[in-house]
Amino acid sequence: MSQRVAIVGCGQTYHKARRPDVNETELVNEAVRTALEDAQISLRDIDSVFTANMDGFEGVHLSDCWMCDGSGAYMKPGLKATTGGTTGASIFFAGVDYVASGLFDTELVIGYQKHEEGNVTAGLLGGQEQAWVKGMMQGAIGIFANIAQGYMMESGAREEHAAMLRLKADRNALRNPYAQLRLNLESVEQVLQSPYLIPPLRLLDMCPNSSGAAAVVLASEDRAKRISGKPVWVADTVSQHMGWSPVSSSMMGFGAPGERRLESTHTVCARKLYRNHGITNPRKQIDVFEMYEPSIWGEMKWYEDFLFCEKGEGWKLVEQGVTEIDGELPVNPSGGVVSTNPIGATALLRVLEAALQVRGDAGEHQVPRDVKTAIATGWGGINWTTMVLLSSTL
Repeated sequence: MSQRVAIVGCGQTYHKARRPDVNETELVNEAVRTALEDAQISLRDIDSVFTANMDGFEGVHLSDCWMCDGSGAYMKPGLKATTGGTTGASIFFAGVDYVASGLFDTELVIGYQKHEEGNVTAGLLGGQEQAWVKGMMQGAIGIFANIAQGYMMESGAREEHAAMLRLKADRNALRNPYAQLRLNLESVEQVLQSPYLIPPLRLLDMCPNSSGAAAVVLASEDRAKRISGKPVWVADTVSQHMGWSPVSSSMMGFGAPGERRLESTHTVCARKLYRNHGITNPRKQIDVFEMYEPSIWGEMKWYEDFLFCEKGEGWKLVEQGVTEIDGELPVNPSGGVVSTNPIGATALLRVLEAALQVRGDAGEHQVPRDVKTAIATGWGGINWTTMVLLSSTL
């Protein structure tokens, strides 16, 4: 029988566009020290150390091999993950599985990225010469421009709705001292003055490249109860690979709006998780949702894919304030990916921020309710979705 697993420690760096004051090892060590202090344990109590980043975005291969003094991995077993946007989720899933198996009782899971070390755009576009990806040669910008164009055609959403959602993200980021972009945006008009990348996608609609690290301490049930007075329990982890992506066929230039399509990986993943736990109305049954949303347009459309509302109605939730920090279902009270994006850590940050909400330790961006359940998601490329359900109780 598998062991129950809990998050008992959380740590992250202050995220910035550049951190010339530290190398990768020192950057990771900041998050590790904070996580251990939060759990009130030392490295001697850690059985294994799992790390994750996107090597290709930094141009530094297998940096985990030479940062063991900063990560705490010296003479400890562990592994490394690199899976694109889901990197932080992949290493968290692996960590949970190893603790649940009984192989380890206390584990340190780390995600990091020091973007100024390399060229993210080159990493994203490298190798994309096949005919089927010619429409994606602008990388994430091209993908989300297509999402925005398609969603406007299909739903009637306007650029003003994206601007309203961007204001929400900034209001939340201003409450979060660790967020990179804390812009103090004041109006829809100000957001709409942001330059276009590819219409209707604007500069402020997209996430930054951040340098930063995140770390969580995982523990088995017995160990967690001894370490923490308020462990956050991992109730479920669900992953959906391949199939169809959250980018519908018309948004990628294939087919016409309104045609019959396969469900997105977001929706397939959500149905599995909700079915496992009797969730029939996520807006009522989930207290906080930390969504991996590299673009504001993705967040708005994915309200529908994660079954918060019917198709074509995501923009209505924006108008109604449903996903505000004090709304019916707060989404990204941390400010989300559009505020902070150290890619190797980004999906792990979603889990970490959700755990802080369940603990009631999110500080100024704590949602004003008793948080008992939270969901964190990850997204990689265009066809890999991860979801984590966290709970305050076993």
